[in-house]
Amino acid sequence: MLRTRFTELVGVEHPIVQGGMQWVGRAELVAAVANAGALGFITALTQPTPEDLVKEISRCRALTDKPFGVNLTILPSIKPPPYAEYRQAIIESGIKIVETAGNKPQEHVTEFKKHGVVIVHKCTSVRHALSAERMGVDAISIDGFECAGHPGEDDTPGLILIPAAAEKVKIPMIASGGFADARGLVAALALGADGINMGTRFMCTKESPIHQSVKERIVANDERETDLIFRTMRNTSRVAKNAVSQQVVAMEREGATFDQVRELVAGARGKMVYATGNIDEGIWSAGQVQGLIHDIPSCAELVSRIVREAEAIIHGRLDAMISTGRRAAAE
Repeated sequence: MLRTRFTELVGVEHPIVQGGMQWVGRAELVAAVANAGALGFITALTQPTPEDLVKEISRCRALTDKPFGVNLTILPSIKPPPYAEYRQAIIESGIKIVETAGNKPQEHVTEFKKHGVVIVHKCTSVRHALSAERMGVDAISIDGFECAGHPGEDDTPGLILIPAAAEKVKIPMIASGGFADARGLVAALALGADGINMGTRFMCTKESPIHQSVKERIVANDERETDLIFRTMRNTSRVAKNAVSQQVVAMEREGATFDQVRELVAGARGKMVYATGNIDEGIWSAGQVQGLIHDIPSCAELVSRIVREAEAIIHGRLDAMISTGRRAAAE
C-alpha cells in the first residue's frame, strides 16, 4: 500500500484523486471512486441550485461510507452563481474535504476553515500554489499544461511544474494533468508529489455518468486529439478536438471576440455531448492523456490496477536497477 502525506491528510487508502469535473462529478462516479479507496469530488456547480447539491451529497452518502469531497470552482462571470450559498450547503451537509479552484478563494478558505474542512486548492503555477498556501489551504493540486480544462497561461508541462512546485510548497501536493496509469503515479511521486489527480481517465470508467459514445471516443483518440481554445483571450482551455473546437480555433485566428464564439462554446451544448453522445454537439473537456487510455474499466478495477502496477514498478523494475548497479559497483 502506498501511504503519503496526502492519504494521511484526507483519510483514504490510495494517493489517487478524481477532481471536480463539470457535468461529470456526480454521486455515482464519486461513490465508486471512494469505494475503490481513492478520493472523489462532487462538482458543486453541476448541480443547478445549492438545494440540489445537498440532495446530491445525500445520494452519494447512500452509495458509500468512505470519505469524499465537493469541488467549488470560482470563475469570473457576468452572472456569478451564489457561491456563498453553495459553500453553506457544503458546510451544513457535513462535508470535510473541499477542492477549490479558480480565482483567489480566500473568502471561502476562511469560512471553510472555521468548520474544520480540509481544503485542496487547484492551481496551474508555483506562484499561485504559494499564494494558496499562504491563504491557509491544506493541500495543493498542481495542474500541468497537459491537463483538460484550464491549464493557465504559462504553458508549463508537469515534468517541470511538479518538481518546481515541490521545491517550494511545504504542504501536501497532488499532481494533475496527463495521469492515467501506474507509470504516471510512480513518476509523480518521484517528482515530489504526494499523489495524482485524474479527470479524463475517470471520465472513461463504467460508473462515469456520461454517454458510452463519449467514452469510446476517448479510447479511440490519441494524444493529439485536443484543441486549445480561448488562447487569444488569455483564458486558455484544453478541450477534445471536434468540429466545434476547430471552428472556434479558426475564428480566433481571424480575431474573433468571445461574444462571437459564445454560442458555440455554451455550457448547455457541452452538457448535451455527455447526455446524447453526439461528439460534435458542443465543446467538451478532455486532456492529452487520451493517448494513454485504452479501456473502460470500473473505478475499482482502475484504482486497483494502478496501485498494483505502481508497486510492481517500484519493487520490481526500479529495485532491479538499483540492485544491478550495486552488483556492478561491487565487481
